[in-house]
Amino acid sequence: MYSTGVCPFCVRAEQLLLARGVATIDKIRIDLDPQRRSEMLERTARRTVPQIYIGETHVGGFDDLLAFDRAGKLLPLLAGDAA
Repeated sequence: MYSTGVCPFCVRAEQLLLARGVATIDKIRIDLDPQRRSEMLERTARRTVPQIYIGETHVGGFDDLLAFDRAGKLLPLLAGDAA
């Protein structure tokens, strides 16, 4: 998950993922590493954080993650099934 140190949506995304059983979240702090910010822009074509990947699947931001969860697609994705 691409994030910054002062992002409330990053915190909410982390809380949701932990509540769904994710044991560890690999956080990439783009506010501390400008090269990682460029990497995020290149990979996602988005400027906002969080930008969440589950495996190789780009979920998007917190709103996208929440929509996945509400649609019943998050748990299968976390389990490695197709979303």
